[in-house]
Amino acid sequence: MSFADLGLSDKVLQSVAAAGYSQPTPIQTQAIPHILARRDVLGIAQTGTGKTAAFVLPMLTLLETGRARARMPRTLILEPTRELAAQVEENFERYGVNHNLSVALIIGGVSFADQDAKLTRGVDVLIATPGRLLDHFERGKLLLTGVELLVIDEADRMLDMGFIPDIERIVKLVPFTRQTLFFSATMPPEITRLADTFLHNPVRAEVAKPSSTAATITQRLVATPADPADKRQRLRELIRTASDFKNAIIFCNRKRDVAVLHRSLQRHGFNAAALHGDMDQRARMAALDSFRTGAVALLVASDVAARGLDIPAVSHVLNYDVPHHAEDYVHRIGRTGRAGRSGHAVTLVAPGDEKSLAAIESLIGQSVPWEGPPVAEGGAEERPRRDRGSRRVSSRSAAPRREEREAKPREARAGREPRPARERGSRPVSGGSREAAHRPVRQAAPAAEGRVLGMGDHVPAFLARPVPKKSDK
Repeated sequence: MSFADLGLSDKVLQSVAAAGYSQPTPIQTQAIPHILARRDVLGIAQTGTGKTAAFVLPMLTLLETGRARARMPRTLILEPTRELAAQVEENFERYGVNHNLSVALIIGGVSFADQDAKLTRGVDVLIATPGRLLDHFERGKLLLTGVELLVIDEADRMLDMGFIPDIERIVKLVPFTRQTLFFSATMPPEITRLADTFLHNPVRAEVAKPSSTAATITQRLVATPADPADKRQRLRELIRTASDFKNAIIFCNRKRDVAVLHRSLQRHGFNAAALHGDMDQRARMAALDSFRTGAVALLVASDVAARGLDIPAVSHVLNYDVPHHAEDYVHRIGRTGRAGRSGHAVTLVAPGDEKSLAAIESLIGQSVPWEGPPVAEGGAEERPRRDRGSRRVSSRSAAPRREEREAKPREARAGREPRPARERGSRPVSGGSREAAHRPVRQAAPAAEGRVLGMGDHVPAFLARPVPKKSDK
């Protein structure tokens, strides 16, 4: 089947041919005819299978009729990250060269005034992240009552980033009669619930089972020590000895580790760039552009780069940290092996990562082979036992010694004579009558013979000293 068989307009077919594509991908073949028929679509496919073009191409055909009105976009596309939103805008620029459509990108890190000016002129396609979209709406700069088609892309990533409440609010602001396209690479139960809520009698376009990995990716596990310095050294060895190495994306779980690893690689002579959520938008786009163009060979990134980014020629994905969420593993390694190319995914497994690794293998339905000894054999070494003369002892040996110490009186342990016992039934006072040094108290049961209670009969001199009155001074 060719693109001409899908029902796309002549203008779209010309732009697709100019871009060098002749055969649609399976997700495009299943989704495009139903989108053109104004049906709601639930699209499930692995990353890198052409999901973006699956909704961009039919949208261009549908938007050839009609016109935009001020502050009332005709279509709305929601993306979880700025990079994905910018990538969708690039797709509209590539395939919409024969169309006179206005496209607005509403993301954070960009001036509100510039975005407001575009909205005032009217836009056919509004591409936005949820937070910035709601900012414009709350300022009264945007109306969503004219949205004819709503696209929710990378829905599982929206869930991970906590955008679902914002998405639910936005869906209530758009017309009920809209057409909705819902795309996701994985389908956890929460995403299934949202799809049932947002979509009306949808067509399910599925080209791979949820949470599966591409067959073109060679996956490996490598055991590594838990010490950060040793772990970074192991990573450098893997990069130097990797076969068919062209470039690589290195994923870390924390933004702080991204910065530390980036500086470490640069100190050891590697050409690397960093990408994480705390960077400003200009720096993030510059890092992506330098990696796409080949100016740098290594991109150290957080999971902000794990979803949907179209960098077709990535040869390796290196998981410096095992992801906490098993779904993130599917998206991370999906940055390589795209469009039928072969790719390699290597995950460093340190002691303590066994639970996360088991969740990943359960999700993808297969065991990832080890390169070298697994972490159970080559991971954490058993801690050596301390000698008896050392400061720490085991709890078993400490218990008898503690009982022996408690059995001996304090003075005997210190080598002092035991203090004489004081008769029970009186206590020292610091004030009151000068003649009485003790005040009677409630009688208690007699103490065992030979056992000293309190201070015994001895009363320190400072306690027996009378308290001076003001007249004595």
